[in-house]
This record gives sequence, C-alpha cells and structure tokens, in this order.
Amino acid sequence: MTNYILRRLAQAIPQLFIISIILFLLMQSFGDPIATLGGRVPPRAEDKERLRRQWGLDQPIYMQYLTWLVGNDWQKIDMDGDGVGETPGKRQGVLRGDFGNSLVTRKPVLEMIGDRLPNTLLLMLTAELVIIIMSITIGLYSALRPYSWFDNLVTSLSFVGYSMPVFWLALMLMYIFAVNFRRWGLPYLPTVGMFDPSVGKEPLEILKHMVLPVTTLAIISTAGYSRFVRSSVIDVLGQDYIRTARAKGMRSTLVVLRHALPNAALPFITIIGLDIPILMAGAVVTERIFAWPGMGRLFIDHIERADFPVLMGILMLIAFAVVIFQIITDTVYSFIDPRIRLD
Repeated sequence: MTNYILRRLAQAIPQLFIISIILFLLMQSFGDPIATLGGRVPPRAEDKERLRRQWGLDQPIYMQYLTWLVGNDWQKIDMDGDGVGETPGKRQGVLRGDFGNSLVTRKPVLEMIGDRLPNTLLLMLTAELVIIIMSITIGLYSALRPYSWFDNLVTSLSFVGYSMPVFWLALMLMYIFAVNFRRWGLPYLPTVGMFDPSVGKEPLEILKHMVLPVTTLAIISTAGYSRFVRSSVIDVLGQDYIRTARAKGMRSTLVVLRHALPNAALPFITIIGLDIPILMAGAVVTERIFAWPGMGRLFIDHIERADFPVLMGILMLIAFAVVIFQIITDTVYSFIDPRIRLD
C-alpha cells in the first residue's frame, strides 16, 4: 500500500502542474483587475500603467506564470508611485510556499485563505455529517422496505427536494423560520453572519447561525444521496452471496450490516470522496445568501474584482485536496472490501 500511495503522489505532481497552467490561462479571461480599482472613480491611464508595471501585469503570460510558480529574485517595486527610483524586491513563488498578495487588499493570499477556511470547514463538515447520517438511514430503511408507503413517500419528497434551487430553498427557510416565526412571537433563527457581534463568538451563538445554512445544504444533498444508497443496497441484496447467507440461517440484521452494507457503501464512498475536497471551496450560493464568512463568499467577492492571485490560491487548494482525497478513497476501499488490492 505504501508503494501505491507514493506512486499516486508522484503522479499528482504533473497533474497539478497541468491544472495550474490551465487555470492560469483561464484567469486571463476573467477581466482586468486594474479596471476594477478605484470604485466609481476609474483610475487614470498613467496610474493603470504604473500598477501594471508594479504588479508585473505588463509581462507576457508565460513570464507571469513563471513568476507565480517559481518566483523572481528581483522584481521592480515602485515605492513612491512616480515610475522612477524602483527598488529590488523578492517574489518567492508557489513552489516555495508563496501564493503572492491579493491585488485588491494587498494581503497575503495564504493569510486570507487561512482566515476563511476554518469557517467554511465548520459549516460544510457539519452539513456533510448530517447528509451522510440522514442519507444512509433513509436509504437503507427504504431499501429494506421497497415500494412500501414509506419508500413511496421518501421517493416523492426526494424528487421535490432535489429539484429545488438552492437560492429558493434558502430564501424560503429564512422566510419561514426567521421572518414568520418572529412575526408569530416564536423563537426565530438568525439569517446572516456567523454570530451576533453584540453576543460574541460563543459556541451556542455560532450553532444558531449554522442551523439554516446547514439545513439548506442537507435537504438537497440528502434527497439525492438517499436514493443512491437505496439503489445500491437493493442491488446488493439481490446477489447470490446474500441469499446464501440467509439460507444458512444468519439473522437479517447481520446479513445487512456485515455483508450488504459494506459492499453497497463502495459507490457511496466514491461520491463522498469527491464531495469532501469541494467542501473547501464552500457553498458559494449558500454562503452568499446567509453572509457566512467562508471560502465561497471569498471566491465570489474576488472573482468580481478579477483578483487572480486569490482565485488561483483557492482553485489550487481544491485541486490538491481532490488528489489527496482520491488517494484516501482508494485506501478506504481496500479496508472495506478485502478483494481490492492496491499493490
């Protein structure tokens, strides 16, 4: 297994290199970051030229990429803004752990990601835990009682839940549990932010603010995943080895938990393994609607300003996480199904 993991990690290096080139080229079509500066008052032409020279945007694309990737030991930095008297500076590059500074805030990209990533993981991992528990429970129960009234009810609700747009569901939950509950004199839930500034960052306060966004994410994903679990379990229950186990007198509970569920879980693990890296990107729509200070909101805020250092940092983090979690998923396969050998 160790050889397999090392081989996959070695394969990941050229993969990430190719991904970085594609993403960097796509960043060029996102717009001009200089044009978004200045708010309602656009910068003057001479200011634009000075900023392009200072930030290296006047260089060819391949030179910009090499500077982003490996850095530059000597970079022109205009200290006084007059275009003369430039002083040498250093740009370390991504390979040396430096993703550069935001073109908008001038803060280090890794610092900005580090501020938002814990908030996103708190929200998304909680939602993913709820999704996994609910999907397995509902899907397994429906598979053991196919075409019963419960299965038919869950099937109908699943189609409805999976068809609802995220923004519409989020707004409806806000309208019911925040606006109407407050109007009716009932305890209502907060709708924006991570906590109330007047209360502080208390665990109970954060939990209250998480209820609506987690519910929004869980309803849609559970609707789809529960049907996937149901189909997988029904397919496995029809296999010959399941009938053999039952013919030997093994209890139905043991047949399901020991034989059916582990084999039915393999496709579900694949989906979860693909989902977890995406969690780092955050739920863009949900975070924007509920004003949750996470990675999704950070991405939207800076994509509007064509802030490509921040965008590249977020996208490369996701790409790296996808590679790592695919290796973890393959490793988990070998533990659940002894027939799978990685070496």
